[in-house]
Amino acid sequence: MSRASGTLRHKLHALYEICALWFGLILLGIITLGWSSLSVPLYYILPKRWAVPLGRWGITTGFRFYLGALSRIGACRFDFSALDALRDQGPLIVAPNHPCLLDAVMVISRLPNLACIMKADIVDNVFLGAGARMAGYIRNDAQLSMIKQAVAELRNGSQLLLFPEGTRTTRWPVNECKGTTALIAGRANVPIQTVFIETSSPYLSKGWPLFKRPVMPITYHFRLGRRFDPPARAGAFTAELERYFIAALRDAPRFLPADAPDAPALHPHRHAG
Repeated sequence: MSRASGTLRHKLHALYEICALWFGLILLGIITLGWSSLSVPLYYILPKRWAVPLGRWGITTGFRFYLGALSRIGACRFDFSALDALRDQGPLIVAPNHPCLLDAVMVISRLPNLACIMKADIVDNVFLGAGARMAGYIRNDAQLSMIKQAVAELRNGSQLLLFPEGTRTTRWPVNECKGTTALIAGRANVPIQTVFIETSSPYLSKGWPLFKRPVMPITYHFRLGRRFDPPARAGAFTAELERYFIAALRDAPRFLPADAPDAPALHPHRHAG
């Protein structure tokens, strides 16, 4: 290949990445704003026993369509088989590490009966707020109320998404874990299923600008870790959980290369539809 043709190929790929980035952002905006607009009247019209499952179905379906579109245009490669194995396993806390902003989107897209603890500013967001309220997602700005609602959801048969770090990772391999996971699991008497998210890119990690172009395709690989019994002592368990995440992720590559041994399983259309 000549130098000129190599340069042209590089420029064309960069143009593709720009187009794919904007396509993904616009598509996500259309999906979330559209569902949020529908959720406003439905939230007030429907009884809660109908609104919550419909709200979760709508969010799961929308996120699955969005991720499927990213896969089909070759922007991302996903392997969700580990998450799919959790779908019918009853009430438990799904506890992943948190490398990027898309983590919740990916988990929610595979688990339709999932309650989620969300930052208050996300619940108040015009794109996500109405849909999140209809789905019964839980605000994190009042801890006692948050814990009570989370325990109630688990006792009612829901699964719960909760990132032990509380925010996206800034200290490799994980941030300091919070005690909320242990408190909720202990009070609800449900297990904690750890999940490891590995990616080939720092895209949308903490501090990554929303409109900054990443190198594509980006791979996302999920694997299940240990399932912990409901803890009796929140403080001791939280320290144990943090040590476990550190030990499990410390020796893993910080960003899984696209040609790593796991990567061939991350087919663009596998499990993304």
